[in-house]
Amino acid sequence: MLPIKWDRRLKRAADLMSVYPFAAEGLRFYSRVAAFQKDMYGEIQRSLGSSPKIAADRPLREELDFFLLLPRFSSFLAVVGQSAPAPLAKASTSLLQRGPAGWQRAIEVFWHSDDAMADSSGMNGGHGQAAIGDATDGDVAERLIPWMFLQPYAEFLADHRETLVLDGTPFTCPLCGAKPITGVLRSEGDGAKKSLICMLCAHEWAFRRIYCPACGEEREPQMAFYSAPEIPHVRVDVCDTCHTYLKSIDLTKTGLAVPVVDELATIPLDLWAREHGYEKLQINVIGI
Repeated sequence: MLPIKWDRRLKRAADLMSVYPFAAEGLRFYSRVAAFQKDMYGEIQRSLGSSPKIAADRPLREELDFFLLLPRFSSFLAVVGQSAPAPLAKASTSLLQRGPAGWQRAIEVFWHSDDAMADSSGMNGGHGQAAIGDATDGDVAERLIPWMFLQPYAEFLADHRETLVLDGTPFTCPLCGAKPITGVLRSEGDGAKKSLICMLCAHEWAFRRIYCPACGEEREPQMAFYSAPEIPHVRVDVCDTCHTYLKSIDLTKTGLAVPVVDELATIPLDLWAREHGYEKLQINVIGI
């Protein structure tokens, strides 16, 4: 599972750099981060992989192993400092100077926050959706760093859980409580089945097609989706009740897509949504 999971993400990021040159800078940065995450997941798997699987109903964020995590944080800060756009590189330098006690605090605050990366944070002005390179809010940039660092740990914890049986249609991840980062459409019978992918632990759960994950709106006239001919496999799902949007990756149109990577790369759709007054449910790791 490990090599395939991250190798697919890295290969897709490399492929999309030439397809979407406007996203090349963000994809190059993501590739550096994903390569670190792949190695970190492997180290965590070697340390914890032989332990029994955790009960599905145990909240994922009850676990936080500083003994395992802290020794790797300075290396991650170095990766960010060397490859990130200026605001994020500056934030990594600031965190590096705080030492282990400051690193532990940053990790702990993010891990236990109910909504650590809300798009209403003001990171990029009114909608919080421009690229990291345009970010001016240092506090938000500093929260992006523990988010990226903790992703492989959270993903391992999710992978190492017993199968979860869902009751209902949760708005947030049933394992860790975080928001979805993207929707996914997969073939099912004559149509497509929708699911959501968690922004933190990458858990995927089934979700209703006509249902807003921000406010619960289910009246069809209030829900819509838009796409562009140049990016036919990605659409913008919008809610005209709460004016929130989430992109969905349609794997029935492009089976080679990797949802979390294609979501990052399709910046013009975010710009379109922003121009039409919609706010993103959850910014991604490059601050869009």
